Amino acid sequence: MNFDVYTISALVDELMDVLVGGRIQDVLNTDATGIGLEVYAHRQRRYLYLSADPQTPRVHLVPDRLRRGTERPNQLGLLMRRFVEGGILNHVSQPPWERMLTLEVSGPEGEVQLIVEPMERRANLLLVQGGIILDCMRRVGPDENRFRVSLPNHPYTPPPPITNRLNPFSDSSDAFAAQWKNNSDPKRKASQWLSALVLGCSPLLSREVIYRATKDAGSLADVVDPAAVWESLQTLLEPLKRRDWQPGTAYLDGSPTAYSAYPLTHLPNWERKASMSEALVGYYGAAVGAEAYAEARKPVQAQIEEAKARLQAKLASLESGLKDEAEREHMQRAGELILAYQYAIQPGQRELVAEYDFDAEPMRIALDPSLSPLENAQRYFDRYNRAKRAQAGVPQLIEEARTELAFLDQLALDLEQAASYPEIDDVVSALTERGLWQGAARPRRGSQRTGPMRLTKDGYVIWIGRNSLQNEIVTFKYANPMDYWLHARGVPGAHGVIRYDGRAVPEALIHQVAAVVAYYSANRSEARVDVDVTRVKYVRKMKGAGPGMVTYRNETTIPVTPMKESELNG
Repeated sequence: MNFDVYTISALVDELMDVLVGGRIQDVLNTDATGIGLEVYAHRQRRYLYLSADPQTPRVHLVPDRLRRGTERPNQLGLLMRRFVEGGILNHVSQPPWERMLTLEVSGPEGEVQLIVEPMERRANLLLVQGGIILDCMRRVGPDENRFRVSLPNHPYTPPPPITNRLNPFSDSSDAFAAQWKNNSDPKRKASQWLSALVLGCSPLLSREVIYRATKDAGSLADVVDPAAVWESLQTLLEPLKRRDWQPGTAYLDGSPTAYSAYPLTHLPNWERKASMSEALVGYYGAAVGAEAYAEARKPVQAQIEEAKARLQAKLASLESGLKDEAEREHMQRAGELILAYQYAIQPGQRELVAEYDFDAEPMRIALDPSLSPLENAQRYFDRYNRAKRAQAGVPQLIEEARTELAFLDQLALDLEQAASYPEIDDVVSALTERGLWQGAARPRRGSQRTGPMRLTKDGYVIWIGRNSLQNEIVTFKYANPMDYWLHARGVPGAHGVIRYDGRAVPEALIHQVAAVVAYYSANRSEARVDVDVTRVKYVRKMKGAGPGMVTYRNETTIPVTPMKESELNG
């Protein structure tokens, strides 16, 4: 959770300085969950990126002109052109202790607010006028959150206020120490307990505070001195109270690992940046959309290719071993012929020439003159049995190698379709967990693993896993035995699940979800894709295989045209 309260506060000050009073000259859909604003302020064009991506939500200025990254604007983008484009940005604000900010605009059709809620998993971007939502990037109905509906023509409800946490700017050291003693979990880390007790203490900030207090960011809550923690917290926050921001980015082996509005001492190579936006660009990259992550994909793709090369070499060796049946047969027949001709073999004889098959050439069998005929025969039988035992497990090893290669094909697709750093990190994690990552472990650039995509249609809940780890979750954690399960036939791709709630699932819906599953498969560029449909109870994990690798039966196959999830409700 790098995008914390203080990051947003630093951004608010930055945007107030460089954007307020400027005219919004252009609104464009930069990607599926992002909006770009071109603002002319202080005789300079600036480009503001607003993202409601569920894994990497954020707001920041970018150094170069933003580009339209979608085939056609979504409904929110169209409304923003109508209500925001051509308007004046009057103010930027942040509610106290909230991870959100509001841009107030005097637009062509009156005053509007552009509310950004950059909270992981619940990120949203809302256009509001007179307290009523005109539209939003992520629509949340009463079936998902009955207390806070985010739908067009509904009142905008702010997030519920945070309660039962201490205010680090007004509460005392004694109050903090009293609360600290309430920890009942001896295994709880001090940074986790600090986040739970104090407003604005994100996991990153809490680890920094604990490190400054104890020189160990992983210290347990029960062993640290709360007075030292409070003093460390106050020291870190003192410049932030004055809104004296010190933005920067931390790096490991040249790769950014975190950003902050304050110096980080518990992470290596923290570099001060000129602005909060510059720190964010250093972490996320200046561009947006899938193409922004091409450089981040390259080292991971190289690891996949290297792993595939190793497995292909292993597979070729195993398969060639199966072709040595003639050599094993020769050893067996040699032993049998030596036994058959043992009384004709003379002492010191070095070779036996005999026919095993009257239709074939005579066999020439080497003999050890220091051994008896019986010992020579036994030697050949021993070599034959050792070779036979060695080959007994080869078919299974071949199957395991082929399964691992199929898993790497799935990871290659995961990487190709990854549109955020956490999704790239999921591929790295899968490679590491399977022992396929070579070299030093690579830290995650996102704060958590990505989650499957949840869709709804006519009251039916649909889950789509867009990589191998998400597929594992969709199929074996979220799904019930009677749910419908979908997968593109014969190629790597998404697992789709349609939850069965007792109602008959319409054929039209199955075809639509199959089209989305096809879109997240290796055949997404094909005009027609075969998708298999079965019940979850017929899907089984492949023994010893990577996450998301399954076998299934009782399927029916339907041909569909790949379709984006955004078209499901179209």
